[in-house]
Amino acid sequence: MGVFKDMLGSGETLFRDHVPLDYDYLPKQVPFRESEQKQISLCIKPLAYGRNGRNLFIHGGPGIGKTVVCKHLLKSLDEEEGMEEEVVPLYINCWQKNTFYKIMIEICDMIGYKFTHNKKSDELFKIVKEYLNKKSVVFVLDEVDKLEEQDFIYNVLEEIYKKTLILITNYKEWIVNLDERIKSRLTAEIMEFKPYNKDQAYGVLKERLQFSFVPDVWDEEAFRIAAEKAYEIKDIRSGLYLLREAGNAAEDSSSKKITIEHVKKAIGKLEEFSIKNKETLEDETKFILEIIKKSSCNKIGEIFKEYQKEGGKAVYKTFQRKVSKLAEDRFISVKKIMGGSEGTTTIINHSGSVKKLTDF
Repeated sequence: MGVFKDMLGSGETLFRDHVPLDYDYLPKQVPFRESEQKQISLCIKPLAYGRNGRNLFIHGGPGIGKTVVCKHLLKSLDEEEGMEEEVVPLYINCWQKNTFYKIMIEICDMIGYKFTHNKKSDELFKIVKEYLNKKSVVFVLDEVDKLEEQDFIYNVLEEIYKKTLILITNYKEWIVNLDERIKSRLTAEIMEFKPYNKDQAYGVLKERLQFSFVPDVWDEEAFRIAAEKAYEIKDIRSGLYLLREAGNAAEDSSSKKITIEHVKKAIGKLEEFSIKNKETLEDETKFILEIIKKSSCNKIGEIFKEYQKEGGKAVYKTFQRKVSKLAEDRFISVKKIMGGSEGTTTIINHSGSVKKLTDF
């Protein structure tokens, strides 16, 4: 029986709950971000007293809690007794909703307005404005640098009476190139989310581990290696991925304990986390990826000219959207260079010529 005592039996699992390992999971408390939560709360607080709120520009690297903190505060606002009737929380991911029209459709859905068919952006905004100006509003525009146009921000600042507008991006330089009309009206406070230090990264991942796994299934040294790798990469999401994949590796081998060997297997799969399968792309996007591969390290405008020379038919905005999708799925790396004689310049690198998570 000694051979089998360390093996999982049929129907046994090492996981208590997979949900806390999801990137979108909202914990009851957000550890190590208390000061940031307080500052955001102070910007929103005037709305509770019928006054205009303060606007906020949040920047910092990916996977360090910007989105989680803001979503957590919106959830608290929505659940606070009496507040849900007075203050409307609206969260928009601008990577997914990157035009005025898409944002309008999203907000109409949030406030329960269904008659959007055949209506233009301006018509929908008038309907939304009439509804929101009876209340107060917190707008959170996440990944705001992905917006293709800034009309929505201008209209909110100009025509919504009582609001707090929170803009989130990885690029602190983005605000420099805002339209001057918007910048003069925004007057936003600026907040930087700094990366978690090593102890904080360990703490965040340890808490998620305790929620997600059966007690005592993790070898301490194995967890230390996973947490250290996440700290090196400076992205908590990669740590969550390692915890989940190490658990899966242990279950695949019918082990009752998650060991260093299982963590090493998970680290070996980090490239899957960073880059999706090329075969899942539709033909036009594959074509664009091949153009980028041949023109690596060029400006997006130059790559678009090459795309046209090779027979590409999409207009520039459609081309941009497909490039953004390739970046989202980590086939390519996109870097924005702010300022300079050309204004904002986008530099694109094919994934074969840039570091992947496993290179760090």
